[in-house]
Amino acid sequence: MGNRFQFKDRFAEGAQYIDGRLRPGTSGRSHTVVDPATGAEVLTYELAGTADVDEAVAAAKRAFPAWSAATPGERSDALHRLAAVLGEQAEDFAYAESLQCGKPIKLSTEFDVPGTIDNTAFFAGAARHLQGQAAAEYSGDHTSYVRREAIGVVGSIAPWNYPLQMAAWKILPAIAAGNTIVLKPAELTPLTSLMFAQAAKDAGLPDGVINIVTGAGRDAGEHLVGHPDVVMTSFTGSTAVGKRVAEIATATVKRLHLELGGKAPFLVFDDADLEAAAHGAVAASLINTGQDCTAATRAYVQRPLHDAFVARVAELMETVRLGDPFAPDTDLGPLVSHAQRDRVAGFVERARAYATVVTGGEIPGGDLAEGAYYRPTLISGAAQDSEVVQAEIFGPVLVVLPFDSDDEGIALANDTPYGLAASAWSRDVYRAGRATRELKAGCVWVNDHIPIISEMPHGGYKASGFGKDMSAYSFEEYTQVKHVMYDNTAVAAKDWHRTIFGDR
Repeated sequence: MGNRFQFKDRFAEGAQYIDGRLRPGTSGRSHTVVDPATGAEVLTYELAGTADVDEAVAAAKRAFPAWSAATPGERSDALHRLAAVLGEQAEDFAYAESLQCGKPIKLSTEFDVPGTIDNTAFFAGAARHLQGQAAAEYSGDHTSYVRREAIGVVGSIAPWNYPLQMAAWKILPAIAAGNTIVLKPAELTPLTSLMFAQAAKDAGLPDGVINIVTGAGRDAGEHLVGHPDVVMTSFTGSTAVGKRVAEIATATVKRLHLELGGKAPFLVFDDADLEAAAHGAVAASLINTGQDCTAATRAYVQRPLHDAFVARVAELMETVRLGDPFAPDTDLGPLVSHAQRDRVAGFVERARAYATVVTGGEIPGGDLAEGAYYRPTLISGAAQDSEVVQAEIFGPVLVVLPFDSDDEGIALANDTPYGLAASAWSRDVYRAGRATRELKAGCVWVNDHIPIISEMPHGGYKASGFGKDMSAYSFEEYTQVKHVMYDNTAVAAKDWHRTIFGDR
């Protein structure tokens, strides 16, 4: 891996990737990518303005006719090559992801990067299976079939918590279906999105198929979503910003896919394996320093297990090792920024007035004082309607609440505006089965929490949005369904015409 400042040279030409080349932004404003573990500058670049968005959309529009006309096999081959290039560059991607986000290198190396490579390989295969309904004579006199067609230029916005994976989740189904794309990553974390686009060029994808504009949301993001030549937008981020994206997209009658906030419940019944549930809760609440829309944030534990669960989770949290993200034994890195750390700390400090901070709840000093670190935090005794139970904290904080009956546990788990993910912990197959049916979330795990796979869809209920990332279901967002109907009779004056003119 290179040194921490290699990106100043790599992106010396600029941090906008338009029509196959890097260039500077034209907004007149700059932004600095900061290593959240040290506060050191990684890269200062010029932000995109509306003119850059216009040029990126124009490049995607020019590339669309040829790319959409490529055979599924040709697009599949290109994505297989991209998967191979990503594999060859895996170490660089892991380094860049940890540098800009503060992720422990073991998470980037074992989760973010291999997950992205697998996702690319999946869509390489899925590109050859864009099938409609089989041909048949449904009317008796006609043959009908369904075509799936690319929709055009997609304009998508990705968040800062999983920059590489979210870029892939936006780009891959779009281009596998024959669309072209302009992606706006978060300005905090643009490095791996730009590297992904460069890897696609290395793999032989045509210029203009993938474009990256790195700018502020109110400027580049809103202009991209509202652009008249963008026919669909996919956004991952907060529910509040998602509402604004929806307003802009609706005004121009665009297709819209939203993956928004989450407040995932972790529902532990009294027959659950306590040790498994405690380990699962620590891992699921602390993944990516809690900056995960599907992270376990609310643990509802049936009363007979509640106190033992709290004690065991606290004990395990206290073993978690904070440190340099590039140290192989570091478990928990910093939050993405000092502002995010302070936001998380604010939630915990306010909670002290109405709940108990069992462990954590502090900013570490010493060697970690310069970074955006926050200790793993467990809170108990909060009310269901309290801020820490209802609001998305997006940090290493787990709140534990008791429940009595199964009915109460499921009702409490569903009692937030969100519905992205949930888990149920029980040895009873019928109890677990009921939970999978009644928990209002797009993904429900049983006796686990967090694993995702390329073959299965990811997306939410309620205020967590709509539409799916990953899996073949994502093609519903990125393809147009067309019904084609052939007359089989060769009769000029058809019988149904008499309902409009003439006599039978």
